[in-house]
Amino acid sequence: MGSHPVEIRGGMELPAVREQIELHTKDGLTLVGELATPVDRSPVATLVTLHPLPTHGGFMDSHILRKAAARLPALADLAVLRFNTRGTQSPRGVSDGEFGEGITERADVAAAMAFVAERQLPNPWLVGWSFGTELAVKYGLEHPIVGAILLSPPLHRATDADLAAWSGNSRRLIAVIPEHDDYLRPDEAVSRFAGVPNAQLIAVDGGKHLWVGETQSRRILDEIVAQVNPAAAPLPTEWIAD
Repeated sequence: MGSHPVEIRGGMELPAVREQIELHTKDGLTLVGELATPVDRSPVATLVTLHPLPTHGGFMDSHILRKAAARLPALADLAVLRFNTRGTQSPRGVSDGEFGEGITERADVAAAMAFVAERQLPNPWLVGWSFGTELAVKYGLEHPIVGAILLSPPLHRATDADLAAWSGNSRRLIAVIPEHDDYLRPDEAVSRFAGVPNAQLIAVDGGKHLWVGETQSRRILDEIVAQVNPAAAPLPTEWIAD
């Protein structure tokens, strides 16, 4: 039987080295996660993903993050680190501790970045979604990242002062704003990000906060790859299966 193309969609998992990992916070907690890397080559960059609000169903397997780990090591030569913030549960397991309203999670971000440094993973980016964007904005500048990509940022916990700290910083800030977001829509985002003139705002026509459906998933993964490894964008929609 020869090779044939298969459409990439849904929960399809492309080849990668997948390792179950643990992160250890400075306040003594163990967080569970997964590192996915390309099979036969070194990654060109690293995505440190920060999931949506755990009190509303967010976790390391939230679908955009799960699809990033399933596809991007193979399609874009990226390492993808996913983990459950404190008190969050997924099929991988439950992380120690309890939800900290985005305050104590500062140590969770630090633990993830310490792991990246220990493993010498290259060119780290924070990729936050919803609640995860709050953590990226508030704490990202404490770490040696290339930049942060914000998917559906609500800007509830992240203050104008938190945003202003990014102004003129060499680390990049990219916000992907859905047209029909529940919390922050493109016109309002222009105003909220006005204090960060170097921020890049990407409005997505027809987009919604949860990016449901294959069309929106592909758009988001394409936007991430276009920033992190533009040579691999746009992503293919088919995989040659043996």
